[in-house]
Amino acid sequence: MLEVKRERIVVEGRVQGVFFRAATQDQARALGLVGWVRNLSDGRVEILAQGEARAVDRLRSWCAHGPARARVDSLESFEEPARDEFGDFEVRRDA
Repeated sequence: MLEVKRERIVVEGRVQGVFFRAATQDQARALGLVGWVRNLSDGRVEILAQGEARAVDRLRSWCAHGPARARVDSLESFEEPARDEFGDFEVRRDA
């Protein structure tokens, strides 16, 4: 049985205006994850990803550098209890 993991990831740096959200969505979907990504008002990007534990770990590793035009200065991640509430991985409105 696969281990399901849910993780909130917050990325800081030059992460808005560089297609970080769209690229994160592409990566998450390719990994079979569900959840969302959104811009925060302070310039950071927040991701909530859930799925097979190794896939969540791979997304977090990708977020540490992001797409080509991004510059990631720091990344924080917090594990949360898994819940069955998502059917896809979406880009959400800014917070």
